[in-house]
Amino acid sequence: MEKYIIIVAGGKGLRMGGDIPKQFLPIGGMPVLMRTIDSFVAYDCNIHIIVVLPTDQQNYWAELCKKYSFKVPHQIANGGETRFHSVKNGLALVPNSTNCVVGVHDGVRPFVSRATIGDAYDTASQKGTAIPVTDCIDSLRQITEDGNKAEDRSRYKLVQTPQVFKADLLHNAYKQDFTPMFTDDASVVEYAGHTVELTQGNRENIKITTPFDLMVAEALLKQ
Repeated sequence: MEKYIIIVAGGKGLRMGGDIPKQFLPIGGMPVLMRTIDSFVAYDCNIHIIVVLPTDQQNYWAELCKKYSFKVPHQIANGGETRFHSVKNGLALVPNSTNCVVGVHDGVRPFVSRATIGDAYDTASQKGTAIPVTDCIDSLRQITEDGNKAEDRSRYKLVQTPQVFKADLLHNAYKQDFTPMFTDDASVVEYAGHTVELTQGNRENIKITTPFDLMVAEALLKQ
């Protein structure tokens, strides 16, 4: 079955406190986005890679690819107004086929493991949908009108990417009109009436959004 991955990299780096978008910041001497792409090449060197970038960042990305001699083949799609619209733009480059599976991954999650990627693609190939999750290890409290109350953390999971689906299923789901309830691809697919399958994620698969995350990333590279 043909495999595609849409890597959404639309961050502006505001929480980093700098001008360089977070997906372009270096960790271990290489931009985050390049390490993310390499993770999928390590899983399957034949996977079709689509990178979604805002139009005003695409020339800078091309310059970085030259600077770092980054030659992994990939297509570029334009970023949209929201993540939903960005994914939809990337999806336009994916065949609407029952013999194709497509994942959607955050460009700032460079430490996704081959096992996490493989489990998600294998499950989606068989069942149509798959999203990696990990257990909640911290205690949870729900904010209520009267204050707050403890929650049973065993009833909750933390969601990661890549979220993987049969291509025809995801194409059909993205025909829906946008709603703020669409926080990720699983919510779009679920809203379209499909059941979402859970697979095992890896705790190192962090989303780099703050300076602290960058420090954690550097530490992970040294392991």
